[in-house]
Amino acid sequence: MTLIKKNINNIFYIFIILHLIVWTLAPTLTNNNLPLDTIEALAWGSNLDWGFNKHPPASAFFLEVFYQIFGSNDLFYYFLSQLFIIIAFFVVWKLAYQFFKNKIYCFLSVLILEGIYFYNYTTPEFNVYITEIPFWALTVFYTWKSYNEEDLKNFIILGIVAAIGILSHYLFIYLLFSIDLFFIYIFFIKKEKKFNFKYIVSLEIFLIIILPHLIWLNNNDFITLTYGMHRTTLESSTILNHIQYPLIFILKQIGILIPFWLLLFMSIKKFKKININFKDKKMVFLLFINFIPLLLIFITSLILGAKIKTMWMTPFYLFFGLFFVYLFKSQIDLKKLKGFLILFVFFFILSPVLYSTISLSNDNKRTDYPGKLIAMKIERQWNKDHDEPINVVLGDEWHAGNLSYHLKSRPIWGGFISEDKLNSLSKFTCIEQVCVGTK
Repeated sequence: MTLIKKNINNIFYIFIILHLIVWTLAPTLTNNNLPLDTIEALAWGSNLDWGFNKHPPASAFFLEVFYQIFGSNDLFYYFLSQLFIIIAFFVVWKLAYQFFKNKIYCFLSVLILEGIYFYNYTTPEFNVYITEIPFWALTVFYTWKSYNEEDLKNFIILGIVAAIGILSHYLFIYLLFSIDLFFIYIFFIKKEKKFNFKYIVSLEIFLIIILPHLIWLNNNDFITLTYGMHRTTLESSTILNHIQYPLIFILKQIGILIPFWLLLFMSIKKFKKININFKDKKMVFLLFINFIPLLLIFITSLILGAKIKTMWMTPFYLFFGLFFVYLFKSQIDLKKLKGFLILFVFFFILSPVLYSTISLSNDNKRTDYPGKLIAMKIERQWNKDHDEPINVVLGDEWHAGNLSYHLKSRPIWGGFISEDKLNSLSKFTCIEQVCVGTK
C-alpha cells in the first residue's frame, strides 16, 4: 500500500489508459459495423444543423469532426467514446482531490465507477448519452470551482460546458436545475455567501451558445421535444403508469448499481452509524449534484406517468463514487483493500469479455450489418451508369446513414425518401430502402 500511495498518480493514469485501450479494441475486434446510434449521428453529421429530428446537435458535431480527420475507420469512433469516458474520469479525479487530502480516496472514487455498466459495457456506442458525460462532469467541477474560488474564468468555462451539455441531451437540464437549487440553498436559505453577479456571466454565455438551437427548435416545430415526449409513452399514459413506471425506475436503478454496492462493501472494514453533516459544504454539494437529479427524474415519472429509459441515466452516477467514499472515508481501511482490488479486477475483465463474447456469438445484431459491403455494391452499380460520384443519400438514418459513412464520396444524408426530394436530384437510383443520387 505504501508503494501504491507513492505512485498513485502513475497508477491512475495507467488505469485510464488501460480502460481506453481495452474498450477501444473490444468492439473494434468483435463488431463488423458501428452501432445504430453512432451511424445515426454520423448521418446527421454529414449535413450538420443546429438540431435533428431526435436530438440536439452535439453528438453529430463531434462525430463529424472525427470523420473529417479519420474517415470511415470504425476504431476511431470507439476511441472517441472512450476518450469522452476517461475525460470524465479525470474530472472526477480532479474534483475528488479538492475533497480529500489522501489521493487513494480520489483513486477509489474513480475505480468504483467500473462497477456501473454505463461507464464500461455500454460505452462503445457513441451517442447523445456518451456525449454529455464529460460535460456533466465538467459542469459539476466548474460549479464547485466557481463557488469556492470566484475566478471569472471558472464562470466562463461553466457557461460553455453547461451549454454543450444541453446541446448533447435535454436531460442535462436536471443537473442544471439541481445546481440552481444548491445555489438557492447556499445564498438565500443558509445565507453562507452573498450572491456573486459573475454567475450572470455564466448564464449569458450559456444562453448565447444555445440560442441558435432554440431558434432551430422554433423553426422546426419543436420536433426533438415531441420525440422525447413520445419516448416516455405519455401519449398513452394511464393512472397505473404513475405507479408502475416510478417503481420500475427504482428497481432498475437498484439492479444497475449492484456491482457498485459490492465494490463499496469490499472497501469498508466495518460499517458504523453515519451522520450526514449539513454544515459540511462539501457534503451538501455532493448531495445536491448526486441525488437531486435522481429525485427530479423520479418525480417526473411519478407526476406525469412517464416511462424513464434506462440509458437516460448514463451520466447521473458519475459522482456516486466520490459521494460514498466521502461519506464512508472514516470506515475505509486503506491498508486492507485487497478484496476491493480483486473484485475490481474481476469486473474490469468480466465486462469486456462479456461484451466480446456476446458480440461474436450473436449474428443478428446491428453491429453485424454488412454496411461496408452493401456500400461497395451500390457504388459499383452506380459507377456503371454515372460519371459523377454519389453526393446525396435518402432513406432512414440506419440504411442511408451506413451508405453516407461507408461511401468514399461521403454523401450527405438528405433525410427520408419523398417525391419532392427525389425531384430535387439531377440523377438518382433507388435500391430497396434507400435512394442515392447527385444534386
